[in-house]
Amino acid sequence: MNSDESKPPPDDLQKHLQDWLRAGGLGAGHPFAQPAPEAPPPSHDPETEAEALRRIRDFSFKPREIRDYLNRFVVKQQEAKKVLSVAICDHYNHVRTCIEKPERLEREYSKQNILLLGPTGVGKTYLMRTIARLIGVPFVKADATKFSETGYVGGDVEDLVRDLVKIAGGNTELPQYGIIYIDEIDKIASEGGQGGRDVSGRGVQINLLKLMEDTEVNLVSPTDMMAQMQAMMEFSRGGRKPRKRTISTRHILFIVSGAFDKLAENVQKRLDHGRIGFSSETAARRETHEYLRYTETSDFIKYGFEPEFIGRLPVRVACEALAADDLAQVLVSSEGSILQQYREDFQGYGIDFRITAEAIREIATRAHAEKTGARGLLTVLERAFRDFKFHLPSAGITAFEVTDETIRNPGAGLQKLLAEHAHLQRGALMADLDRFAEDFAREHGLKLVFDDGAREALAAAAVAKDQTIRALCEQKFRDFQHGLKIIARNTGRDAFTITRAAAENPDGELSKWVVESFTSRKPEGNL
Repeated sequence: MNSDESKPPPDDLQKHLQDWLRAGGLGAGHPFAQPAPEAPPPSHDPETEAEALRRIRDFSFKPREIRDYLNRFVVKQQEAKKVLSVAICDHYNHVRTCIEKPERLEREYSKQNILLLGPTGVGKTYLMRTIARLIGVPFVKADATKFSETGYVGGDVEDLVRDLVKIAGGNTELPQYGIIYIDEIDKIASEGGQGGRDVSGRGVQINLLKLMEDTEVNLVSPTDMMAQMQAMMEFSRGGRKPRKRTISTRHILFIVSGAFDKLAENVQKRLDHGRIGFSSETAARRETHEYLRYTETSDFIKYGFEPEFIGRLPVRVACEALAADDLAQVLVSSEGSILQQYREDFQGYGIDFRITAEAIREIATRAHAEKTGARGLLTVLERAFRDFKFHLPSAGITAFEVTDETIRNPGAGLQKLLAEHAHLQRGALMADLDRFAEDFAREHGLKLVFDDGAREALAAAAVAKDQTIRALCEQKFRDFQHGLKIIARNTGRDAFTITRAAAENPDGELSKWVVESFTSRKPEGNL
């Protein structure tokens, strides 16, 4: 037999490969197997993508307009907002020009990639995410510490570009104008500057340097065996336009950031040694992070960054730490405030709250003591509202007030609130009981009618056991549908009144009703 005749036809081979891939391919235990994606990429929406591309081609924002937009969401950071607004406008004006006049692509252009320095929680990520939302471009954020040199255990920096494509639903045009934000960049300073960072830090810098320049990134990772085989199958089909296989980073804007605590200390020592511009008394009053504004390129190189890498980040700005007053302003005036998120959480249960000015100041003071910037607000609010979220939805309370004492002692505040509104709890319990009856009827086609005696007995038992009335009923009446269906067949009834006796001894009462249903076609009295 000819060896060629023994080979399966191309279509059959493709089908076998597709079946193999659907069945799991290499399997989870294989060393070359790729983990399944956590979630499918966003759906492809041509209209949304077309609008985003139109906005990029028609980019017309002015720096002050971007600054004013950022003011709606981010408190303080005026210098950072100014620098970012100018850099963003310069970048996307250049992108627009290159789209209008492709010959401009041949000209040399230094991309204004950005380096943000400053303490955690001051709004660095929020600034860039807000800008991306305003412009309408894909935005990817990652921590530099997740990457390593290609070939070592860790992520591949080129995955950042592939993630832009995923966020754009597979579109390959829009992502080439996206924004990639890399946090904790100070953690990849090389061994010489950090005294402890492994040598792969330098390799990551080199790989990021290639991305920040103009390079083509393969849309299929060389380590993704599944995607590689799918690409081969698409190529083998023939007869159709091949899908784009690479994406250019020419117009992707890169922003990196970090706290740079050690760098600030180094700058402080340099300036103190030289006594440049201020006295030692002035220096003593400065917070360490304030020295980041005086950072020079040589400081970054001594810190452990490659000259070529830091040279590709020409736009540099230090963000300010947030004082307690700033955090209070974040709570009351910033759009998208975490306080509004908590308000919406409570509104999901039909509960509203009023917060006093004194409470705002107390929250801000405590958050400032956390030393994590605006993130401290979430820590304080979660600590204050945790038990309120747990208890109030079942307490019948529809409104409450948050005072400074509530923040200082949330447990006592909750107990006082519950005691003052104890009369509302019965209404909440009865509403939950009615919901149980509605769900029981919908699931089993049998109607339960709880009389006043049963309601009182069940409410008292739920309070005594610190249990929701729904959980109590599910436990007490877990087998009722079986017995009631027998009764329904014998008597033709589909509605049953639950008395106090049935609430207190459900199994015994149900057994009695079933027996009665066999002796009487239509038994009298309530069940």
